[in-house]
Amino acid sequence: MAFDYDGTLAPIVPEPNHATLRASTRLLLEETARVYPCVVISGRAQRDALRHLKGVGTLEVFGNHGVEPWQVSGRFRREVRRWLPIVERRLRGFQGVKIEDKSFSIAIHFRQSRQKKKVRAAIRQLTALLGDIRVIPGKQVVNVLPKGAPHKGMALENARGRLHCDTAVYVGDDETDEDVFALDQPGQLLTIRVGRKRTSGAAYYIHSQREIDALLRALLRMRSAPIAAGRRPQ
Repeated sequence: MAFDYDGTLAPIVPEPNHATLRASTRLLLEETARVYPCVVISGRAQRDALRHLKGVGTLEVFGNHGVEPWQVSGRFRREVRRWLPIVERRLRGFQGVKIEDKSFSIAIHFRQSRQKKKVRAAIRQLTALLGDIRVIPGKQVVNVLPKGAPHKGMALENARGRLHCDTAVYVGDDETDEDVFALDQPGQLLTIRVGRKRTSGAAYYIHSQREIDALLRALLRMRSAPIAAGRRPQ
């Protein structure tokens, strides 16, 4: 079982540092992690995601959209160091904009800005100055990553290989999760999006983040259901 964090396990909130698991979700995720191999693949820096998931029992927490911990590169870090002063200088005059330095990527949050249209235009202009990059828009955030950096789909495949899992379920809610949805592996990967989107590559969806508890309960019921004779859980 693999999950995104923000907007999937935890609700989206105005201040990213306050995006915590509801008590009910934490308990259900702990129980799920006891009966399934579970990983979290987050856009957050790994140290930040680990702080929010401390004690849950997941086998692995990937950060920076899949870069951390297995694909860390000095080149990625150097590129982000080069971009950071340009981004800060170009967006300095906009109130409500937060620039998050995640070492191997940058997230530009503008949820609290009252000039969202102008901020989006400024972001488009500045990203054109940064060279060969990957820009992934999110829910009132823009992620800037080095071109060629690992993505969430690669992280999921990494986890499956190391944990010897033939099949996986992945749940995510945003553009960065489309890298997993695009893997398109019928019978091996079941993809679920939080919130319906017609252009998404996910096979299934739940209506909102608040339904994550119901999904976790369903996964737990499936694990405890009687197994047909001659069949073993995979």
